Amino acid sequence: MKTIDELLSEGVAGKRVFVRADLNVPLDGTAITDDGRIRAVLPTVKALADAGARVVVASHLGRPKGAPDPAFSLAPAAARLGELLGADVAFAEDTVGESATSTVSGLADGQVAVLENLRFNPGETAKDDADRGAFADRLAALADVYVGDGFGAVHRKHASVFDLPKKLPHYAGHLIATEVGVLRKLTEDVKRPYVVALGGAKVSDKLAVIDQLLGRADRLLIGGGMAYTFLKAKGYEVGKSLLQEDQIPAVTEYLERAEKQGVELVLPVDALVSTDFPDLKTKAPANPAVVAADAIPADQEGLDIGPETRKLYASKLADAATVFWNGPMGVFEHPDYAEGTKAVAQALVDSQGFTVVGGGDSAAAVRTLGFDEQAFGHISTGGGASLEYLEGKTLPGLAALED
Repeated sequence: MKTIDELLSEGVAGKRVFVRADLNVPLDGTAITDDGRIRAVLPTVKALADAGARVVVASHLGRPKGAPDPAFSLAPAAARLGELLGADVAFAEDTVGESATSTVSGLADGQVAVLENLRFNPGETAKDDADRGAFADRLAALADVYVGDGFGAVHRKHASVFDLPKKLPHYAGHLIATEVGVLRKLTEDVKRPYVVALGGAKVSDKLAVIDQLLGRADRLLIGGGMAYTFLKAKGYEVGKSLLQEDQIPAVTEYLERAEKQGVELVLPVDALVSTDFPDLKTKAPANPAVVAADAIPADQEGLDIGPETRKLYASKLADAATVFWNGPMGVFEHPDYAEGTKAVAQALVDSQGFTVVGGGDSAAAVRTLGFDEQAFGHISTGGGASLEYLEGKTLPGLAALED
């Protein structure tokens, strides 16, 4: 895989460089609530602009239905990128139409433009190879060189991620090079003990990665909504807690495999429960109760790991040489149910090992809860991409850059 460093050494002054970024930031109206993904692509964009390239940045945002939708416009992200660069950033109001063509042709050396949301064009996500290829051809007409730096999208077989790199000289940006380097540390010659903390809502989202980690990790800590399917598999009452009944056979098999393979699979010993799901908008007091994990009342719902589990998980992370964490331990968006997620994050901060926060909600939680991002070894920008890499899958966006 060629990297941006090689591209820069070849010289980019005057060249149109298409940067496939991941500017899929959360919005409250037009206000960006977390600009982490924009800041993540900044080193690549700035390096190219400083070297005299005419930089064309493109991304998706949200899930529009293949047509323009103001709610998913990249205009706020373009404005924020300009603020972070300290320079004007031009904004094209379409992806491959008149505005894109004129905006890109108007760039001078060292200037940056952002195209409108790629998913406003149905060709971006088309299942048909010819439809995707046709859209990629039109994108290719806007550039001389391709730089892939949208790690959060490399697991998607989309036109700008998979088809476009094949039509232009292509390189990996700083972010993708860093992300791949980190993931290799989690899969090749891993320093041990290797501890993985998995949370999030659905155990079905994590089955494949658990399957792989049972042969790699020394210890798995399970939290979040997915923990209740594990607890149910052990025969415990879980009340109204999130439960995937259809996954109990698979979870039971994993519990048995972990024991046979000597992998320590650690489940919550207590939980914070309530009869009502908390109001995440008003953050009104929720008044949770603490109960043992094997004694959740039938009318209660588990919403966070309890204080004893927090201590237990912190102790299980304390001696780790390598840590991967993906998924919050509870409904961290509400202060009454944030302590479990906060405790895991703090344990990573306190760790002497190499710590990786696996993107998605975990990365959002780290920032929401006020942690210094520099206190972690790495915070990934792609939760889904990270998990699929650890599952051993071929990621289309990385495969296209390898060619």
